Amino acid sequence: MEIINKTTRRRSRIHSSEERVAYLCLIPAFLGLIFLTYAPLVGVLGISMTNWTGLTKPEFVGFENYVNLFTTDPYLKDSIIATIYFAVLSVAGSMIYSLFIAMLLNRKIPARGFFRAVFYVPYVLPAVAIYVGWSWLYEANFGFFNYLLSEMGLDKVLFIADSNYVVPSLSLIAVWLSGNLIVIFLAGLQNVPRVYHEAAEMDGANGWKRLRHITLPTISPIIFYNLLMSLIANLQIITPALALTNGGPGNSSRFMTYLMYDQAFVNYKLGYACATTFIIFAILAAFTAVLFKTSSRWIFSEGGDEK
Repeated sequence: MEIINKTTRRRSRIHSSEERVAYLCLIPAFLGLIFLTYAPLVGVLGISMTNWTGLTKPEFVGFENYVNLFTTDPYLKDSIIATIYFAVLSVAGSMIYSLFIAMLLNRKIPARGFFRAVFYVPYVLPAVAIYVGWSWLYEANFGFFNYLLSEMGLDKVLFIADSNYVVPSLSLIAVWLSGNLIVIFLAGLQNVPRVYHEAAEMDGANGWKRLRHITLPTISPIIFYNLLMSLIANLQIITPALALTNGGPGNSSRFMTYLMYDQAFVNYKLGYACATTFIIFAILAAFTAVLFKTSSRWIFSEGGDEK
């Protein structure tokens, strides 16, 4: 009995020591969250309740900035619509495109490593340079896309100068830039056990059934991660508006982050811009909450059971 008690006490001391080490290792992460995430968030909330230009003393106005945004601001409604429209197109397109390309690159094809690099490179190139390059392709008179349309006898399209086409055109660029999603999908596909596919083939399952009942359920956590990251990134989009459209034509590409930038650094309404930032945060939180809430219906665990 004494030996058992000594063993129990020794294990308890080891467990306590491991707990202390774990807490010590977590301290940098907690400090990062506090000082790099939560403290700035509280600061933005405080500034959003002031009338501050950045050059004068802040004047506390309470929720006046929020009231003005929802009652008198001429851009907020169009900005929210444009942002959600862009995010839906970009996320849906990026998920389908990146999964399709990842499935192709997962096959044994010649120069597979080269093609993997080709599809990933756009993601690491400077974003502004990418959008400027695409603006040449979209050019109304001499752009490559309009050249193809004219060769086919079709009318030219004002891709980024027509309010009906500007958001889909910018979304196409975002889809092309989704090389990071391809890499993550590819890693997930390589971890799908080959024995599952072999068993399904022996049972007579075709490619579509194997994709639907084996591949997609197995990589569903990867799909969730890519969907979440893509949604967060595309709801905060600003580069295309800054590089190509300046929020136009009209307000059709005046995304929420561009509206915030315009308020803060063009009109010097920092308090008003911070209120817009919190609206962006609320939209992000709402979409993220819905995604997490519904994920249990389609994400499967390693054993194949639904979460």
